[in-house]
Amino acid sequence: MGAAPPPSAVRRQELADFLRTRRAAVRPADIGLPDDGRRRRTPGLRREEVAQHAGVGVSWYTWLEQGRDVTPSPQVLDALARALRLTPAEHAHLFTLAGISRPAGDFPRAAPPDLVEIVDGLLPHPAYLLSPRLDVLAHNATAALVLHDLVAVPPRNLLWWLFCTGWPDVAGWAETARANLADFRAEYARRPGDPSFVELVTALSAESATFREWWAEHDVRAMEPVRKTIRHATLGPLAVHQLQSVPAGHPELRLRIMVIADDATRAALTLPRG
Repeated sequence: MGAAPPPSAVRRQELADFLRTRRAAVRPADIGLPDDGRRRRTPGLRREEVAQHAGVGVSWYTWLEQGRDVTPSPQVLDALARALRLTPAEHAHLFTLAGISRPAGDFPRAAPPDLVEIVDGLLPHPAYLLSPRLDVLAHNATAALVLHDLVAVPPRNLLWWLFCTGWPDVAGWAETARANLADFRAEYARRPGDPSFVELVTALSAESATFREWWAEHDVRAMEPVRKTIRHATLGPLAVHQLQSVPAGHPELRLRIMVIADDATRAALTLPRG
């Protein structure tokens, strides 16, 4: 048996096969092409039609479908995705196969209704939805008990809550604050110059000396503990297991769920035993 092809060659072939199948799935009428009377040997678009609608050379696009070692730019991949009418999932897969990090896209400023229903449906467990800026877009009733003034008082931003509301004297604060700052730092890097991100960093830097110090460290590796204790002002210590997930239909958002970790916390939140 011969040596296996290198991963880069396998990925190029996967990209070639993916492009061919997506091209075959698009009808000329789908992109406004009239019937030119020429008989088509295969269903879907011709290579020159894809290249024309994407604004790239036919030969260069042909090389992509042949699995040659060429590197498309993010702009070209976006153009190909439009020409081939790719779904959001297919669009993301195209970038993965090309071995290129996809630039961050826009994100909802309000909670999508379907995710609001999920957040509410997770009761009695506290659950809330975060934007890439770590703004709380939705939360359920139990999360309102646990997170208190984070969701009750504007700006309802997790970083502002952590760094600008007196939390540094509470045990466990530093670990949680560093983890969330590292998460935000990674998103900030994906959106260079985004006014909403720059505005938030400017405001936090003006308000919190700790934020200014830690922001200068460029830490993107901290991880928040899965099991944590929240020192609640009125309910006392709350022990929870926390999970963060990415909603498949809204990959720019983050869904956080807290599962009650002990009977004392369950009693404090007046929840029935499961």
